[in-house]
Amino acid sequence: MSSKPPGQADQNPAEIAREAFRRLAVRRIAPTPDAYRDIYNEIAGIPAPPPVVAVPADPGPENVLNRFAARMSEQASGELADFGRHFNRAVKTRDWDAYATALSQLAELPMKKGGIELAPMADGEQTRLLRDLLSRTLTLAVASLLSGAPVMAAEAEALGAATKEAHTEADLSEIAVRLKQLCYQIELKHGDTAEQQELLLRLFRLLLENVSELLDDDSWLRGQVDTVQALIAGPLDPRALEAATRSLKDVIYKQSQLKHSVADVKATVKNMVMTFIDRLGQVAASTGDFHQKIGAYSEKISHANDITELNSILDEVLHETRVVQNEALQARDNMVSARQEVQDAEERIKALETQLQHMSELVREDSLTGSLNRRGLDDVFERETARADRRGTPLCIAVLDLDDFKKLNDTYGHIAGDSALKHLVKVVKETLRSMDVIARFGGEEFLIMLPETTVDAAVATMTRLQRDLTRHFFMHENEKLLITFSAGVALRRQGEDQAALVRRADAAMYTAKKTGKNRVVVAE
Repeated sequence: MSSKPPGQADQNPAEIAREAFRRLAVRRIAPTPDAYRDIYNEIAGIPAPPPVVAVPADPGPENVLNRFAARMSEQASGELADFGRHFNRAVKTRDWDAYATALSQLAELPMKKGGIELAPMADGEQTRLLRDLLSRTLTLAVASLLSGAPVMAAEAEALGAATKEAHTEADLSEIAVRLKQLCYQIELKHGDTAEQQELLLRLFRLLLENVSELLDDDSWLRGQVDTVQALIAGPLDPRALEAATRSLKDVIYKQSQLKHSVADVKATVKNMVMTFIDRLGQVAASTGDFHQKIGAYSEKISHANDITELNSILDEVLHETRVVQNEALQARDNMVSARQEVQDAEERIKALETQLQHMSELVREDSLTGSLNRRGLDDVFERETARADRRGTPLCIAVLDLDDFKKLNDTYGHIAGDSALKHLVKVVKETLRSMDVIARFGGEEFLIMLPETTVDAAVATMTRLQRDLTRHFFMHENEKLLITFSAGVALRRQGEDQAALVRRADAAMYTAKKTGKNRVVVAE
């Protein structure tokens, strides 16, 4: 074996290898490839390669903001932890103006006297970490959210780069001033955008109101107008807008097909009327010719000299009369046929217009379950309350809510939850009368309207529905799942509006939940 020290670079590789195995044995290290490489490099004096840092995939601006907030709240204490909690709240509520304001305040912190209380870490480590996170937040998250304002996006990226390189109080002071100005500009832009959105909504509402006034009460277009008006009346929910858009597209497509059919039938009626008029003209012309011929035959009769000549003229008169009679009979048959065709076409038009009206009503259904949505429920409630007041009959409603629905969603997924809702509506429709109505009131909560039903009968109906639901198991991926519901039943009082009636039934439903679930409670 060579007498050279083991750290020299000119050693024989075989000797280095033997020495590496000897040291692994002495140090009692498992002879893995990584361990052998480290010992070999140590003996040969080869510096260890720098650790490979994986470049993370772009997590998206909102995720970067969320991670920054989480790091602040978990790894910092005191004032920095408070900032972390502010950031977390802003991310959850998607209030980017509040997030930007907090960032501005955070940038001003190094200028305050007394310093900032940090969690125990190596000197400068937390400062570097926060600086990097703030830089990524400005460069990736804030800049991406300002894609509609290129100047502000460029300023956010520049601030992110400057934050990463800032090491002195003067640098941070300058960044704080620029960040504060950027936050002010973001606030102004947000205010302008909100104002523009409100003006557009006002214009859209005005347009819809004018269109609505031009429509008949039974117009097939009224359903779409009512749906859009209901959507823009409250807070704009992206999911609700997307669902309504899909529903309206489907309805509008079907209505366009039916409109073409109506137009074709109306054209057919128009052509039949024109044909009818032509045939009347032909009859009139034929009758006019007959009168002229009769006048000529009358003249011939007055000049006839014998019976033979008179008989010949009479034969011609009878022949012309039979011809006119046949033409009249044919015209009558044609007119009867044309009238029947017009009647058939009118019935076809009525049927197509009924289909158009039905297509319009589809936008009042819940797209997932096939039950009525809130718009459809409002229309049915208005109709049924007017009928109950007019006839003096009772009207009950039941508000029901699936038990442990969140647990079902968490355990089996949202697809299973959606299927459970559809299963419930299917069982309800199969169990209740055709005059009873079910509407989805929100989430896993439904409202059932029971016209001409006393409160005792309504309780019995809900109890029967609970039994039927337990008999009809809900199947998910070949597994039987038992779903139940709690219900509150309320009898409508004289003159009671929808909101008050639903409020009483809802309170009874929550009482059923608190007293053991899978129960029916009558409202006070």
